[in-house]
Amino acid sequence: MPKISSIFLVKVFLFFGLWLQSAHSQADVPRLLIADSLFSQRSYKEAMEIYEANFQEGVYSTSMLLKMAFIAEGIGNREDATLYLSKYYDLSPNPQTISKIKTLTGQAELIGYEVSDGMRIFLLLVEFKEIIVGALTLFLILSLILLWSKGKKITEAKFYWPSFLLIGIIFLANNFLDGPTTALVTSSPSLIRTKPSAGGEMIELVEPGHRVTITSSKDIWYEIEWKDRVAYIKKDEVTRL
Repeated sequence: MPKISSIFLVKVFLFFGLWLQSAHSQADVPRLLIADSLFSQRSYKEAMEIYEANFQEGVYSTSMLLKMAFIAEGIGNREDATLYLSKYYDLSPNPQTISKIKTLTGQAELIGYEVSDGMRIFLLLVEFKEIIVGALTLFLILSLILLWSKGKKITEAKFYWPSFLLIGIIFLANNFLDGPTTALVTSSPSLIRTKPSAGGEMIELVEPGHRVTITSSKDIWYEIEWKDRVAYIKKDEVTRL
């Protein structure tokens, strides 16, 4: 058996470190299957309890969000239905979702849902982040196995660069491939101000349904982007997505 080189050991330790970083709290698949079965049987209350538990853990899919919105609207909870649809829009931007949110909120126009083509691609990458990281990790494993099998036959640094490149990409994707922090206006009415204080000049008085991009947090205020300018809104007037 080939002798284990020091560079190989370093790569193995790096690999396991990245693998641990990639570990994401996964949904209990059997429970989600039960929830889907309950939903199909119209046992919406029981299904919603399971969906909400996963949603609070940050584990959800587009189909789950649509089902949650359907249930919430059915029981008259339009605020939660709007929240779930707004989160769904992050993963799958489309005009039909905007129309539904307008219906739920009674708004003729909604601010904060504009998505450029570049952002759509980025959000798609964010949605499939785990799959991307998993595929890259698999390629890394294969490259490590290849290097191990060659042993001393490979001494030139150029043969190790693909593996190190994969390690770098996995690290960047796992730590920096995240969408913008957004929030849904849920308080009626909500004041958007020029400064993070009660004395700040009012920019606009808005109703629920609009979305804002959070850039920072200060005490009871969020600094947000509102119509291409810096503004502030109280934290208790929005719900983070």
